[in-house]
Amino acid sequence: MNMKAPGLLFCLCWLAACHPSKPDNISLQTQIDSLQLKLSKVYKPGLGEFMLDIQVHHAKLWFAGQAENWNLSNFELGEIQETIDDIHSYCPDRPEVASIPMIKPALDSVDLAVRNKNISEFNRGFIFLTNTCNNCHEVTKHAFNVIQIPSSPPFNNQLFKIPGVPKEHDN
Repeated sequence: MNMKAPGLLFCLCWLAACHPSKPDNISLQTQIDSLQLKLSKVYKPGLGEFMLDIQVHHAKLWFAGQAENWNLSNFELGEIQETIDDIHSYCPDRPEVASIPMIKPALDSVDLAVRNKNISEFNRGFIFLTNTCNNCHEVTKHAFNVIQIPSSPPFNNQLFKIPGVPKEHDN
């Protein structure tokens, strides 16, 4: 047996290991195309769905505040903010999104009232919030969509007043 054969075999194996085979580009492109097609069919909420969500939480915020249920009020404020964050994530290409920051001072006003547990501040802040929503609708050419202070709860299966707990100003 030639002594050079094992050395040559070792060198060939080493070279093969150093130069792995090229990936199958056609197969990878097919997988990418398939995944892109699936992503294009994934449900993506539109701006209208997000605005409807804000409208529901706006109403629930009002009734929670009127009941002086400050924990629920705080929760509803958080839901509104979360929805606004989602709008920025899912609808960044919509021109209306540029006007959304105008709502921040109004939300801050309601938030302060909730933290202070002050119904008078809450009412003023909520009016400010509602007017700001309408101002935004005007700026974005949606003035036909007028928001008002709710007159009846959006759901009849939710209590806004905590049973057995009097309002703070009733004490």
